[in-house]
Amino acid sequence: MSERPFRVLGIQQIAVGGLDKNPLRKFWVDTLGLSLSGNYRSENENVDEDIAVIGSGPLKLEVDLMQPIDPEKRPKVQDPPLNHIGLWIDDLHVAEKWLAEQGVRFTPGGIRKGAAGYDVCFIHPKGNAEFPLCGEGVLIELVQAPAEVIEALS
Repeated sequence: MSERPFRVLGIQQIAVGGLDKNPLRKFWVDTLGLSLSGNYRSENENVDEDIAVIGSGPLKLEVDLMQPIDPEKRPKVQDPPLNHIGLWIDDLHVAEKWLAEQGVRFTPGGIRKGAAGYDVCFIHPKGNAEFPLCGEGVLIELVQAPAEVIEALS
């Protein structure tokens, strides 16, 4: 592989899913003490999620508590229960282009606004003949880091 033109700065989020996000909220918020910072709902992504956070400022970490809008439709945000991890990326557009050139498979939808308002794209958990590199069973969200995160994690 050629020299990587971007950096993975750190973990931006983890996302956990279940058929009902209320038990997730009871554990992560009520029991562990994370704070709720928002909600996100997308028919297209079949997700209704609460966004819980650990810490503050540029080092804040999200724990997204997700349930499907329709349990029979895809994507099934509850399967597997650890739905995905999100990684802060210093230059998302450069990273997506370079990774695709290396044979990384991305999910449909390209770069778009994510639940927290940052540009995101997803590396597919499974490869195929055209794009054999993948998350090897894990959905990986690449998240464009804002300037304060880039500075704090550099």
